[in-house]
Amino acid sequence: MGASLERIRIFSGNSNPKLAMNICANLSVPLGSADVTTFSDGETRVEIDENVRGTDVFIIQSTCPPVNTHIMELLIMIDAMKRASADRITAVIPYYGYARQDRKVAPRAPITAKLVADLITTAGARRVLSMDLHAGQIQGFFNIPVDNLFATPILVDYMKKNYQGDGTVIVSPDTGGVERARAFGKRLGANLAIIDKRREGPNESQVMNIIGNVKDRRVIILDDLIDTAGTIVQAAEALKSEGAREISACCTHPVLSGPAIERIQGSVLKELIVTDTIPLHEKAKTCDKIKVLSVAGILSEAVRRIYYNDSVSSLFI
Repeated sequence: MGASLERIRIFSGNSNPKLAMNICANLSVPLGSADVTTFSDGETRVEIDENVRGTDVFIIQSTCPPVNTHIMELLIMIDAMKRASADRITAVIPYYGYARQDRKVAPRAPITAKLVADLITTAGARRVLSMDLHAGQIQGFFNIPVDNLFATPILVDYMKKNYQGDGTVIVSPDTGGVERARAFGKRLGANLAIIDKRREGPNESQVMNIIGNVKDRRVIILDDLIDTAGTIVQAAEALKSEGAREISACCTHPVLSGPAIERIQGSVLKELIVTDTIPLHEKAKTCDKIKVLSVAGILSEAVRRIYYNDSVSSLFI
């Protein structure tokens, strides 16, 4: 496959180099040589150490913490590739930061997800490849093609091997995730429950009511991302009080900021299944409840299809 992909170049910023290396291994192509560092005053410095003229460049960079640093790395790498005459530049953003700021929720509030989209486009990206965008409408913020893949097949495969059986219930932690949970439950042959939640402020939530039967059931809370873990832990406590027999959770993006690890470690959760769209920080790696699954396979297949101009629609499942 290496010879047939001779015009492809894959580069990585500092946010998720391991995922980039796994994608390269799947495609049998080397990871491109780029020096991404900072000057003493904190400015990002990028130097591309190989010829990219006329090539199809894929830059793999999750905009995870430190978010602003990784966004600047991505923008400067795109600009460097454009000025080095790359033929096409695809920004592969497994986790799209600022996605939760996708609409005006108060007067004079910004729509930062749109601003980030404009920055990426202006920098010179010709295409964006992402995974489980927090809000699907973010695709419309770009005036370039956006492929939004889903980690569902990877998570479902793990669940089928470890959780499938009578009495399993998929739980949506809020009404916004009902469609995701319903599709997930259908693939597992599991029932659906919903947590009616009222959010009091940023990173704060209060569980109000559980819709559905979870008594004596094995339940799996499904979300797209977990940040401070307040919602997941409160949901687990509410499910336990309703008589759930065993409680696990899964998400695509393990942001896990602030007190998240302490909350998860001290919670009633049996297991938290996540993917490697965001690498676990050192504290998260010490938590024995966290299981990491890799999305490198589905991302590498999407990269291959984009390179060959093949359809990627079959991956949108």
